[in-house]
Amino acid sequence: MKILVINCGSSSVKYQLFDMKDESIIAKGIVEEIGSDKAIFKYKPTNGQEHRSVMSIKDHECALKLVIDMLMDPEKGVVKDRAEIIGVGHRVVHGGEEFSGSVIISREVIRKMEECSEFAPLHNPPNLKGIDAALASLPGTIQVGVFDTAFHQKMDKVSYLYAIPYEDYEEYGIRRYGFHGTSHYFVSNQAAEHLNKPIEKLNIVTCHLGNGASVAAVKSGVSIDTSMGFTPLEGLMMGTRSGDMDPFVPLYLMEKRGLTTQEASNYLNKKCGLKGISGKTSDMREIEKAWIEKSDERSGLAFDMFCYRIRKYIGAYAFAMGSLDAIVFTGGIGERSPEGRELILRGLSAFGIEIDNDKNNKNELFIGTGKVQVMVVPTNEELVIARETVNLITK
Repeated sequence: MKILVINCGSSSVKYQLFDMKDESIIAKGIVEEIGSDKAIFKYKPTNGQEHRSVMSIKDHECALKLVIDMLMDPEKGVVKDRAEIIGVGHRVVHGGEEFSGSVIISREVIRKMEECSEFAPLHNPPNLKGIDAALASLPGTIQVGVFDTAFHQKMDKVSYLYAIPYEDYEEYGIRRYGFHGTSHYFVSNQAAEHLNKPIEKLNIVTCHLGNGASVAAVKSGVSIDTSMGFTPLEGLMMGTRSGDMDPFVPLYLMEKRGLTTQEASNYLNKKCGLKGISGKTSDMREIEKAWIEKSDERSGLAFDMFCYRIRKYIGAYAFAMGSLDAIVFTGGIGERSPEGRELILRGLSAFGIEIDNDKNNKNELFIGTGKVQVMVVPTNEELVIARETVNLITK
């Protein structure tokens, strides 16, 4: 049973082909810089050599056709017939209130996804391009949409509503939706398995830390609150996103600088965060290096701010749940930054949170020594999407 998982960006297609008999990856790769004459195509079968080529790829449909053709290539491919791929799972960033779980894609579902695009204009349109491309390249194959927002759809109104006139929520859908849901779902359940305890009896704070970052309060397996909101802009300080701030700040800047709405959006999403404070880069590896070496004051400040804000959310969510059993770090930064994890949790022994420095430096699974378990759990959103696809197909 082979499942193809697709994650489309504005100019890229990431893909993985799974054999769901044992949930192994058969092949994976990426197509980058779609729409240019120098698009990069990468393909790596698990039991073979990586293939890389540079060529002209005009759109997502051409990119996905290239992927399918390579998967079926007589010499380098891993699939003999298209019919072997029984389903395609798509990552879709925003499902609004319409989608509280994964769905088999139909024209009506696509129409509703398009309506959600105004909430995630940078993400949903590319996701939809991937769906259109897959429908063209694999006609008749079941397509499934898996939504980043779905895991957070059980939050209570007390958590997801903003303090604006209620009719604006009813008419425009303005509320907290949350993102990175597949990651928060996966790592919280993995943590429960590693702890050998039912997730229904655990209170877990999951920290998905990458260029985009969010924290979730997972109580008894349910997300009861999360840091990202109406869009992925709210919450933690991120690579280029501002995160939480006084909502009057953008209004003030728009007036002072004469910014349009689009210019203000670009400012908040692409010029702030680590990049805005450091004035140099959004790359956490460079930021962290400068912090360790004390070579650049503003980069060091950016690192301190990033970690401090995560600490605040962990504390808030621990109190919101009433107790805390585990803190889970995941994502590129969460999984590979011992210094970040240590700084986030420094000095919290009074709350039962302590770090074993040796285990932390080795990025081991369990890195805590206190009452509250501290864990590093690699995320696997693609596997979640593949599992969701199989579940819907078999039903």
